[in-house]
Amino acid sequence: MKFLADENISQKVVNSLRSKGIDIISLKELTSGVIDETVLYIANQQQRVLITFDSDFSELIFKQKLKSRGVILLKFTPRSSQQVAEIISNALKSQAKIEAHFLIVREKKIRVLRLK
Repeated sequence: MKFLADENISQKVVNSLRSKGIDIISLKELTSGVIDETVLYIANQQQRVLITFDSDFSELIFKQKLKSRGVILLKFTPRSSQQVAEIISNALKSQAKIEAHFLIVREKKIRVLRLK
């Protein structure tokens, strides 16, 4: 599975996840300052699941019905890059289905919503 880190995910987090063998690229490595719809388009074109802190993606996907391969929405206050990378890594290791799903990841809880 491949991932796209939104601009609000630090490069330190991306590098940490890469060091664990996760196929992830940062949006900042491709472009910057694009609107959320374009972020989803890029993720879909590259067949990547989006990882973000931006809650606006829930509206784009569930209300506006935009297509998505999957989203991991981080809903916690980050204390460090290490903590963010660890929480993402734990979410990826969990039994939660990721592709074609919308995950809301908190520090100690994951909520999984199926995408249509």
